[in-house]
Amino acid sequence: MSWSALAAATEPEPMPVTLDEAAERATNAASWVEENWSTWLNTGLRILLILVVALLLRMAVRRALTKLIERMNRSAQAVEGTTLGGLLVNTERRRQRSEAIGSVLRSVASFLILGTAALMILGAFKIDLAPLLASAGVAGVAIGFGARNLVTDFLSGVFMILEDQYGVGDSVDAGVASGEVVEVGLRVTKLRGVDGEIWYVRNGEIKRIGNLSQGWATAGVDVTVRPTEDLDAVKAVIIEAADSMAKEEPWDERLWGPVEVLGLSEVLLDSMTIRVSAKTMPGKKLGVERELRWRIKRGLDEAGIRIVGGVPPQAEESKADPTAGMAAPSAFASTTSPQSAAATPLPRPDLSK
Repeated sequence: MSWSALAAATEPEPMPVTLDEAAERATNAASWVEENWSTWLNTGLRILLILVVALLLRMAVRRALTKLIERMNRSAQAVEGTTLGGLLVNTERRRQRSEAIGSVLRSVASFLILGTAALMILGAFKIDLAPLLASAGVAGVAIGFGARNLVTDFLSGVFMILEDQYGVGDSVDAGVASGEVVEVGLRVTKLRGVDGEIWYVRNGEIKRIGNLSQGWATAGVDVTVRPTEDLDAVKAVIIEAADSMAKEEPWDERLWGPVEVLGLSEVLLDSMTIRVSAKTMPGKKLGVERELRWRIKRGLDEAGIRIVGGVPPQAEESKADPTAGMAAPSAFASTTSPQSAAATPLPRPDLSK
């Protein structure tokens, strides 16, 4: 006989369930369901209510944020083309900034609302949230230490966008790189350098930022002439060149103030330097300086005033001394001198005698 047959033979046969026992079990199950039905219904309705409220609140908050961003864009477009509009950022910069701010605010609102709803649902199931919150806190600290660079970049990007430190189209000096801003992200800022290269700069690495496109810029030109020139005549030529430039396009828009002759910045024996300054549109400083130099140079040439400066003329070379390459007379040149006699080797003695 096999072991399976032996085990089957030794197993006790199940006792048949009687009608009374089946009725008793059904009664117990029905009473248990009846006792807990109200609790289940209460818990289910509470969870359903939490979900409905959370979804409706999330939808309302996201819609309100979207409306707010659209209203900000419309108010900025209303002043575009006016004098105030010239000081505002361009359309692409406003669009990217508003989208980034809206995305951050919507994500934060969704996280807070849905996270709170999830904790309330767990509480409805009578789950103790203290260990869960403690574990989440420890995990958050560990993730924060492991991804601190990522967190630093993200937070720096958020504050840069909220404070409007720079935007698309601005010329900035970020310390590690400089150039024109191509794209502003929450983690990385893209800059295009003067040679066309693209720099990817992490927002957390930017310790200081110099924005060359906000407000206004100052164009400075130095005019160096001979010290014998008439200062009043030189000033009159400079003012005339600046006035004619300010009346022509596009310089009438790029010059935001009169060209000022600040005075002498340096006086030397062979030259004197006159400093000229003007307030210009941001980003147009170099073009204004080049045009101003061109017009001042033409005006000075017409007035017969000579511009000096640059490399000073080299002094004339003196005639070379023919004896400079000759060596000094030596005492060893004469065979009768004591120095030559002392340097003469002694004769070798004859050892054959």
